[in-house]
Amino acid sequence: MTVIGSTILRYGLALVIAWIGALKFASYEATAIMPLIANSPYQSWLYDIFGVQTLAAVIGTVEIVAAVLIALRPWLPRASAVGSAVAVVLFLSILSYLFTTPGIGGAGGGFPALSMTDQFLIKDLVLLGASVWTLGESLAARRRTVR
Repeated sequence: MTVIGSTILRYGLALVIAWIGALKFASYEATAIMPLIANSPYQSWLYDIFGVQTLAAVIGTVEIVAAVLIALRPWLPRASAVGSAVAVVLFLSILSYLFTTPGIGGAGGGFPALSMTDQFLIKDLVLLGASVWTLGESLAARRRTVR
């Protein structure tokens, strides 16, 4: 069961990241993430360099590359570890929006109510955990192949 679970976790994570990355090329998704990025003290400056659609495409490309690298674990564990590390950074940055975006957190009714945006963001906590697990597992696999 562990093998089945870890396989579903790894390739489910890769699929979700790739799919979300592909959506970044659609204008509606670029517009949807704009308030989150624009209110981030760590990322808002990127709009000065790239603009809305180009920044979304850059993020989408990074997400797709990370997903492909994660999926390469059976053949290239080191590359998979890199993809997992990128995913960890991506999900940490997404979760930071919970603290930097005005109006996020509470759906007007306070805790434990969640708005649609809150739900969109909070699920990334599980994806962060999956990314940390795939990172550790890939590094362990890499160490086993080096010996």
